[in-house]
Amino acid sequence: MKKFLPIIIVLVVLIGGYFLLSMNYQNSALVYKQEADKTWADVEGAYQRRNDLIGNLVNTVKGAADFEKSTLEAVVNARAKATSMNIDPSNMTAEQLEQFQQAQTGVSSALGRLLVTVEKYPDLKANQNFLKLQDELASTENQILTARTRFNEAVKVYNGYVLKMPNKFFLGSTYPERPFFKSEAGAEKAPEVEFNFS
Repeated sequence: MKKFLPIIIVLVVLIGGYFLLSMNYQNSALVYKQEADKTWADVEGAYQRRNDLIGNLVNTVKGAADFEKSTLEAVVNARAKATSMNIDPSNMTAEQLEQFQQAQTGVSSALGRLLVTVEKYPDLKANQNFLKLQDELASTENQILTARTRFNEAVKVYNGYVLKMPNKFFLGSTYPERPFFKSEAGAEKAPEVEFNFS
């Protein structure tokens, strides 16, 4: 029995060391995961603020102008599609994030068409409620950009931690790599501004 005692001690130390290291890596990964989850919630909060403002904007426009029904419907439908998408941040895939982005791009596009069409209505352009909502939308778009940037920063730190070795060995598939927000297709080209209302 005495000749096996050193082997048993070495095994106990190795197994204990493995579990301590594993717990340390798991705890650190959990902190980075929580930060990425929190920043994702901030992104969703910024988009929710925009969706809430859109309802007020549509009602203000409806009440103040003999407005193109199809433009309003496009905004309402895009908003409904965007709000129906739910992503679990802990199981987020690149495909889910792309679908989420496409839905949000649809809202941005519909809003852009609405704001351009509004130019035809001088009474609406002078409406204080409409001007306030327009300012809040611009502020919200900046908040969305900031939230997305912070999310990408948190994901970079998280991915850097869970993908490097030996962390990846200790964490296994418990902490998968997370996707980043990417720019929309064609974002590298400057948009063409056109003021043709005929």
